Amino acid sequence: MDPLYAVIGALAGTQTGRIVLAMLAVVLAAALLTLVFDRRMRVLTGLSAIIDAINEFIGKWVSWLILASILVSAGNAVIRKIFDVSSNAWLELQWYLFGAAFLAAAAYTLKQNEHIRIDIVYGMWPRRVQHWIDLLGHILFLMPFAVLMVFYLVPYVSLSYRSGELSTNAGGLIIWPAKAMLLVGFFLLAWQGVSEIIKKIAVMSGNMDDPNPYITQHEQAALEGEALVEELKP
Repeated sequence: MDPLYAVIGALAGTQTGRIVLAMLAVVLAAALLTLVFDRRMRVLTGLSAIIDAINEFIGKWVSWLILASILVSAGNAVIRKIFDVSSNAWLELQWYLFGAAFLAAAAYTLKQNEHIRIDIVYGMWPRRVQHWIDLLGHILFLMPFAVLMVFYLVPYVSLSYRSGELSTNAGGLIIWPAKAMLLVGFFLLAWQGVSEIIKKIAVMSGNMDDPNPYITQHEQAALEGEALVEELKP
């Protein structure tokens, strides 16, 4: 247990570590309540539903930043061509807006199971094996990476904010908001990872219907074709 105490002590000694410990404490408390009082996983699925709702709200609203980025880009190009005036601030602003949309919507994309995956053997297995693949992938790959990024990004963003870091380009913008979006994106992604793990366990234990049933490429193409035919009907 000494190494475990050493790790906890090291985490508790930093602001970032305390954030990570708080996240783990919430998840462990919910898991303990479930094991003792709630075998049907109502507490954990309730926590998952809250996480899903928050990330869905954020994901849908930040999509408007894509439009804002397009308008900034188009406006900057028109002004440059007509008036021969330009600014690095406008160029960087469109990068910031697109980056914010991409990062803040990553958790929502995970919720919708829309991240790109290269399916070589996944579709060959029965659905229960697919659930195990997803669950282990979330636990062994997604969560360590997302939590590690949160751990390192907190001091990274804090230092940038305190120093008032500016772009190295002439007339550029301040840097810390862009770096803060990295932190926000991975923080939301880590919580969505928790939600996905909860849902996978609930589905595998029979306490929830599968929110993202697996559909092969042929089935997806057939569904899209049927939807297109319905749209074309008078």
